[in-house]
Amino acid sequence: MAVYRASGGRLGGRWFRAPILLLEHVGRRSGKRRATPLLYLDDHPDLVIVASRGGSKAPPAWWLNLESNPSTAVQVGSERREVVARTATAEEKRRLWPRLVDLHPDYETYQRRTDRDIPVVILSPA
Repeated sequence: MAVYRASGGRLGGRWFRAPILLLEHVGRRSGKRRATPLLYLDDHPDLVIVASRGGSKAPPAWWLNLESNPSTAVQVGSERREVVARTATAEEKRRLWPRLVDLHPDYETYQRRTDRDIPVVILSPA
């Protein structure tokens, strides 16, 4: 993450062809500020991320943290943006999921790997 921040996302800003952002979140129990690198889809003006955790039965901690405190920030390249996170509706997920799988085909594998419905998270400008 330090390299991403220092280079404005020029280094560490992509995973194959998918862009990466740094998601800031506050631990729901610890209160500690954290940052997590995540693939994202640009759905202007929103950014879209996936709470897949590789298809694990448990959701990622960052998603649980966002449920508790949805007002946060992301760094996209050298730009820091204030955002508000929310889980996509079923209709929104139907629209976004094919684009997300096109961006990162493993999302489909992750969904088959678990019984939980993997949340799609929309980050809207604050």
